[in-house]
Amino acid sequence: MQMPTPLSPLKIGTRGSPLALAQANETRDRLATAFDLPFESFSIVVIKTTGDRIIDRPLKEIGGKGLFTREIEDALLSGAIDIAVHSMKDMPVDQPGGLVLDTYLPREDPRDAFISLTGGALADLPQGAQVGTSSLRRKSQLLHRRPDLTIVEFRGNVQTRLAKLADGVAAATFLAMAGLNRLGADDVPRAPIPEGQMLPAVAQGAIGIERRGDDTATAEMLSAIHDADTGTRLAAERAYLAALDGSCETPIAGLAELTGTTLRLRGEILRTDGSECLADEVTGPASDGADLGRALARGLLSRAGEGFFDWKAA
Repeated sequence: MQMPTPLSPLKIGTRGSPLALAQANETRDRLATAFDLPFESFSIVVIKTTGDRIIDRPLKEIGGKGLFTREIEDALLSGAIDIAVHSMKDMPVDQPGGLVLDTYLPREDPRDAFISLTGGALADLPQGAQVGTSSLRRKSQLLHRRPDLTIVEFRGNVQTRLAKLADGVAAATFLAMAGLNRLGADDVPRAPIPEGQMLPAVAQGAIGIERRGDDTATAEMLSAIHDADTGTRLAAERAYLAALDGSCETPIAGLAELTGTTLRLRGEILRTDGSECLADEVTGPASDGADLGRALARGLLSRAGEGFFDWKAA
C-alpha cells in the first residue's frame, strides 16, 4: 500500500464548520497514529455545500437530498480530494455511482442536547415558550409532546445559536451531544435528553468516511481505523431509513444499540405537524441488522398509511 507523504498528501474533503473540521482532524489524527505518519502527510480541503450557502431558509424549502454532501462527493469523484468526511446523519442512504461509504469512526453520544441559557430541561419550558430548531424531526417530536410550544427557525453553528438565545429569539434550542463533545464545548449549558424522550436522528453521533470505489489503496488504509460496532449499528439504522425513503424532509428517528451479538433497533416516524407519532422496536442477531431495519420500517409504514409524511403546517 502506498502511504501519503508530505509531497503527495492524502486530501481530506470536509465542510468548513468548526464541527466538520474537528471531525476531519479526528480522521487525520487516527490515520496518522495508525500508520505513524506526520500530519504533513494529510491536507484538509474545505468545500462549501448547498446547505452551507443557503442559511436564511428552512432546509425543507431548499429541497432534495444531499444538501450537505453533494459538492463534496463531486470533488471526490473528480479526484480533487481522496476521501470525504461526513456527519452520517447528513448522508443520503444511496451514494453516487463510483463512491463507497464503508468506514466509520467510533460513535459518540447519539443523544440530543437541550440548550438553554437559563438552564433546566425540556420539561421545564413554560407554556407557549418559543423553541428554535431547523430540524423537522425535532420540531415534530416537540409538537407531539408539547403542542403548546412555538417553533422558530434556528440554524447556524454553536455560537450563532447561543447569540440568538441571548437576543431572545427563542428560550431554548437543540444540538447533538456528539458535536458538543467533539468540540470540547464544556461551557455550553446543556442537558442530555434521554432517548426515551426524544429518539435521535438516524446515525446521529457517527462519522463516516467516503472514498472512490476503485481506490483499493485508500480502502486498505481506511480499514485500519474502521469501527466495526458502529458499522453494525449503522447498517441497521440506514437500512431502516432507506426502507422509509427518509431524508431531511421527513421526520424520522432511529437508534440501534448493541449488547454482545444482540442488536436492538428503535424507530419512530411522525406527521410533520406532530399530530401523530408511530414507534416500535425490533431485536435480533446483530448480523441480521439490515434485515431488522427493513422489518421495522415495513411495520411502521403498514400502520402509517398513505400520505403520512405529507407536509402539514403546525
